[in-house]
Amino acid sequence: MSEIVKPYNTDKSKKEEVAQMFNNISARYDFLNHFLSLGIDHIWRRKAVNKLREIQPKRILDLATGTGDFAIALLKLNPSQIIGMDISSGMLDVGKNKMKAKHVSHIIDMQLGDSENMPFEDDYFDAITVGFGVRNYEHLEKGLTEMLRVTRSGGKIVILEFSKPKRFPIKQAFGFYSRFIIPFFGKRISKDEKAYAYLPESVAAFPEGKAFTDILSKLGYNQVESTLVSGGIATIYTGIK
Repeated sequence: MSEIVKPYNTDKSKKEEVAQMFNNISARYDFLNHFLSLGIDHIWRRKAVNKLREIQPKRILDLATGTGDFAIALLKLNPSQIIGMDISSGMLDVGKNKMKAKHVSHIIDMQLGDSENMPFEDDYFDAITVGFGVRNYEHLEKGLTEMLRVTRSGGKIVILEFSKPKRFPIKQAFGFYSRFIIPFFGKRISKDEKAYAYLPESVAAFPEGKAFTDILSKLGYNQVESTLVSGGIATIYTGIK
């Protein structure tokens, strides 16, 4: 099991603290996300979306949707319905405004909800995506099991998550960047001292690579695969129900 890392280390649950953190930074999140990733996050999402092309999903659930960037990227698959779910009302408010501006609210429905306790019936979605969200789950295996429950037989789950590069010089460069550069600028732009210090801490505690694919297989995911992107800064995990 992964170590429990929380943004603020108060008496609140991890779930409550994560929601509070994203509410606090929601107004500046999109700018910071693209700025601190140097725009590479767009490339990662595109690669993750391409993992779904072979099944041509029509009904997609995007969990930890935030302001909806992953949901918007999924439009390239021409689905009939995308539900974006998040526990942060602040992030969803920003996302809803983006959907209205792009005139895609009739396809992308942004909903407040808990990934560990979803209101959907069994076997409902053709595909599920999660971008940089599973490491924020309070109970990782519970959330992953719930994802499998609402996916139809033959449906596909795609998880994009940060990982820890293993090779020189990317390992050293990313380590320095995540421990010093991201918290430095994140704190000053978002005005939340803890939020961007939480990022490297949560990445360090997450069971990446084989440890994570083993968890997926144990829970019943089939044909589990992992693909490193940008030298291992992030990993795309896939599994079939």
